[in-house]
Amino acid sequence: MPVWETVIRSIFAFTLMMLIARLLGKSTIAQMTYHDFVASITLGAITANIAFNDKISLWNLIASAITYTGIAYLLMALSLKNRRFRNWFSGKPTLLIQEGKILENNLRKLKISLDTLNQELREKDIFNIREVQYAVLELNGHLTVMRTPESMTATRKDLQLKVPSKQIFPIELIMDGKIIDNNLEQNHLSEEWLLAQVKKQSLSLDNVNYAVIGTDGTIYWDKVKDRIPNPIDTA
Repeated sequence: MPVWETVIRSIFAFTLMMLIARLLGKSTIAQMTYHDFVASITLGAITANIAFNDKISLWNLIASAITYTGIAYLLMALSLKNRRFRNWFSGKPTLLIQEGKILENNLRKLKISLDTLNQELREKDIFNIREVQYAVLELNGHLTVMRTPESMTATRKDLQLKVPSKQIFPIELIMDGKIIDNNLEQNHLSEEWLLAQVKKQSLSLDNVNYAVIGTDGTIYWDKVKDRIPNPIDTA
C-alpha cells in the first residue's frame, strides 16, 4: 500500500473515531463501564485496520465500525432508561468495606487482593484502614471512601470560621492573550468593561496572558512577562 494511501486512511480513521467519541459522549469516556470497555477495544481494533489493512475492504471496515457504534449507543440508551438493563450491562457498585469491616467475599468475587485494596486506599491518603467506614468500588473501577467521623477533615463550619456568603463559578476572560467573547456575552460583560479593568492594572491587552474572575469575584491577572528573576526550570 502506498505511503500516501496509509496517511489518508489514518486521517480518515482518526476522524471517524473522533466522530464516534463525540456521538457516545463524555460520560462514556469517563465512566468506562463493561460495555464501554468492550466497545472501545473493538472499535480501536477496527480503526487500526481501517488505517493499515488493505486486505479487507474499506467499506466492510466502515460498516463494522458503524455497527459497533450503533450497538454501543443502543446499550447506552437502554442503560439510561432501564435500571435492570443498566445493572446487567454496566454492573453495580460493590461494597468492599462496610462499617469498618472488610468484606472478603466481595473482594474474592471481584478478584481484588488486600494489597490492591490497600494501594487504592493509600492513593486516597489513607494509610490506616481504621479510618475507613465504607469503601465502594464504583462502576468505572474507582474506589470511593467514606471515612469514620473522627478521621474526617474539619470544615470551616466545624471550626466556626466565617464562610463566604456567596461564591461564583470562575469566569475566564482572557486566555493566551485572546479575549473570550462567549464568556463575556454569557455573563453580560462588555469588552469595554474588560479593557477598563485591564487599564486599572496599568496593563495593556498585549501584556495579559490570562485573566479570570475567581470564585470570590476578584480578577486574577497573569502577565505575558512575569519578570521573575530566576524562574525554576523543572526540565
